[in-house]
Amino acid sequence: MASEIVKKTQSITTAQDMRESTQLIMKPYANWEEYLTPAPLSIAIMGELVFISSKTDFSINRNPPKGGYKYIRYPESFRACLMQVCNSGWWAFNEAHKSMDQIRLHTSTVPDYMKTAVQILFQGSDEVVQAHLPDQLENIRVIADDCVELACAAEEKFADVINIIQELLEASVNAEHFYGEELEEIKKKMEEAKMREDASREANERSAKAMKTMERELGEAQENYKKAMDSLPSGWGMIGMDLVGGLTESITGLVNGITSIVTQPVAQMCKASTKVKDTYDYIRGKDDEADEVDKINIYSKSGEILKSTELIGHYIQEGNIDWKKLYDQKKKYTNTDFAANQFKRIKNSLDKYPDCEPKLEAVLLCENGFDICLKLAKYAPEGNCEMEKEEEIISYWEELIKSARAFDSKSKSVTKSPSMTPKPPMMYQQENKSEGSGKKSAGERASANAHFRIEQTRAQLDKTRELYEKCVENMEKNQKELTDILVTMRNCQIKEIDFKTTIEMLVKGMDAMGRVKEQWEKMVRFFQMVSHIVKVSLSKTLKNFVTTSEKTQKLSYNAKLFSKDLLYNQAFQASNIASLVHMISDTYTEVSNKYLMDRVSSLGKLMAMDKSKPEFELERLQLQNGCDEAQKRILHLVIKNKKAFERSTDARLKKIEGELLAILPAAAPEEKKAIEDAVKAGFSEEEEVNYY
Repeated sequence: MASEIVKKTQSITTAQDMRESTQLIMKPYANWEEYLTPAPLSIAIMGELVFISSKTDFSINRNPPKGGYKYIRYPESFRACLMQVCNSGWWAFNEAHKSMDQIRLHTSTVPDYMKTAVQILFQGSDEVVQAHLPDQLENIRVIADDCVELACAAEEKFADVINIIQELLEASVNAEHFYGEELEEIKKKMEEAKMREDASREANERSAKAMKTMERELGEAQENYKKAMDSLPSGWGMIGMDLVGGLTESITGLVNGITSIVTQPVAQMCKASTKVKDTYDYIRGKDDEADEVDKINIYSKSGEILKSTELIGHYIQEGNIDWKKLYDQKKKYTNTDFAANQFKRIKNSLDKYPDCEPKLEAVLLCENGFDICLKLAKYAPEGNCEMEKEEEIISYWEELIKSARAFDSKSKSVTKSPSMTPKPPMMYQQENKSEGSGKKSAGERASANAHFRIEQTRAQLDKTRELYEKCVENMEKNQKELTDILVTMRNCQIKEIDFKTTIEMLVKGMDAMGRVKEQWEKMVRFFQMVSHIVKVSLSKTLKNFVTTSEKTQKLSYNAKLFSKDLLYNQAFQASNIASLVHMISDTYTEVSNKYLMDRVSSLGKLMAMDKSKPEFELERLQLQNGCDEAQKRILHLVIKNKKAFERSTDARLKKIEGELLAILPAAAPEEKKAIEDAVKAGFSEEEEVNYY
């Protein structure tokens, strides 16, 4: 049963399946719609600014800053300043289109390099791995670094537009064109823009910390493997494999979690502009001691904690403790001592993190697990204990497995890691070689775990769908907010267009551009992440692989094979992120070709035309209609993709349930209820408020 479940799990968690799962889970956090929906409105707003600039001109240079203006070139002419904003916007959208198209082409080649890397790893020869794998990983790194430059170039162009608008607003305030409430409103908007900038800077700092932390943790992975294997009793091959599986799952959770940090600030900033202060407070963190990077690292230990907890369950069958199996009479050894060592090792690894709720939860799990192991070790040599004590120990373990599953579910929610994951390739091969050695209890454990993973997947996909639904609603709300000013503007007669209306347009333009810029910042961090993963693979993991000596191992799955699995995991995660970005860049390029670039060209033509001629008004109307049409088309595409997303989540769940439930025995009602409760506790509403 156990081997059959593993094989079936592998068949529904192929590399392609995992890429699709990652795209599904990350959809509410990395959705391309955030790039696209502000774009037509930004272009339309700039078109209106060109129109406004044909009206009465005046100077905003009454109270210039001491060192002069950094971005405004012509402070004596408000009209010229507006044209400078439009010109910068034109360059920004051109740069974005060009960069995204190149990113699309670059990321399309990553799967081929990944395929070659896997072939090299599976070839088996250490010499071939050492000689050829670095080249394939280096190819992925070069692509990532090139994409970082492209994304940075586009981000800088949008930053230029925002900087010009901000300085123009400051100049207008300093020129004393506003009084009372108007002045306060403009100052508030400028403060919001400053908060966005501060939040962006903090996001970059946190991203840099995340990279360093990931490098350290991946570097320690080999040492953690060694510690676990050194304390593994002989004859424990399959159980050892289970625990190493927990270790590799923790590494996958760590990389996924660090990746999710890239998107979190943007998802939070997706709120309406009135909520920017809340965003800033969230990004600063309510707990100054432990930030999101620390929490991701703590949550990534959930796989190891759960596997160690399940190991204790190996000796608790049908409400009784199997004392005979628990104690090795020949070696005078309690078999749960190994689990106790793992709990102790994991707890010690948590010491380096600041105090926070996830740490307290993880430490408590380890302490409770260790305490249960001590109780078992106390009575194991005698082979029994009072019925009351035995029931108490079993009760403690049942509570522990429920809490460990809830913590693992919370970990999957926080790190955005798929619930169903394949075993790493080398481990899977070795387990297949030792097939047939599994006992009934191994099958029962695998069955219970499969039921848990199915329920976890269902809860995760349900939550993802709910979050995506809210994201689309939020996006439509933001779209309406940005559109309102355009409607007001277009309903005005020419003589009614005054300075106040113009400033409102500038504020909205700055907000729209700010949202587009945030997305480009996220792209930069995505590719920095890919590049860093590959650098860690080349500098740490590959070095460990080369230097690991072939000592006598208790397992056929040795340190060399573990290094290969680490290399595979890291290369796959880099490829996974590239695949996610390829999906975004492909859609952006298509939409930009169809709905944006013609409008950008029209804007360029409008800026060059004589504003006194009737052709100018005709071109302006064409730009207006084109932007309105683009907005409708993009919203239509959003709804279409939302339906496709819902179909994909349904199909993924049906595939998992259809393949696995067919071979699984039905779970007992109380076991099913316990699993559902644990998963529900992990995927609670409290995480959701962090994003919406």
